Amino acid sequence: MKRSSALERISDALGGEQGLRRLRNVFGIPSFCYKSPIGWIDIIAEENRILRASFSEETPSSGPTFPPTLPVLTRTIKLLDLYFAGGPIDFVEISVQLAYTTDFQQQVWNAIRQIPYGEVQSYQWIADQIGKPKAVRAVGNAVGANPVSILIPCHRVIRSNGALGGYGGGLERKRQLLALEGHDIEKFK
Repeated sequence: MKRSSALERISDALGGEQGLRRLRNVFGIPSFCYKSPIGWIDIIAEENRILRASFSEETPSSGPTFPPTLPVLTRTIKLLDLYFAGGPIDFVEISVQLAYTTDFQQQVWNAIRQIPYGEVQSYQWIADQIGKPKAVRAVGNAVGANPVSILIPCHRVIRSNGALGGYGGGLERKRQLLALEGHDIEKFK
């Protein structure tokens, strides 16, 4: 059973992502709903860091959202525009805040950030990179818990046998992101 994050539990208690967005608007938490060609990306920022950037299954309401006035939001949106236009963008320059995470998760996410645009690596490769070669399943769980899945590109992580594995934004989005980066998605099992 997947352990839900505090943000997911709060979101559920507020009636889903729409309720969470309304709460952010009330308290003035900088956020932006980015419309990508493959779905909405919900971005939450704090000062000069991104706290969350992940695909949302819900269409944003017509209610207010913050304009991207924070430099980190503006830069993230610009890089997303370039990325979805087919540019080989590296999101490493975007500072992310990974609060309420374990050291293990941060090790996994740091390893994922080392996978260059247009390349894929396996869960086993990540386990080897962090010095825990037998922790492949735990690596998979950490990959699935990534709160900034577009900035820490976990879509670039596949199974050792060439299968896609999972993706928090859905397997179809994973296929689309890999195709955008130049992969022939038919080669993945």
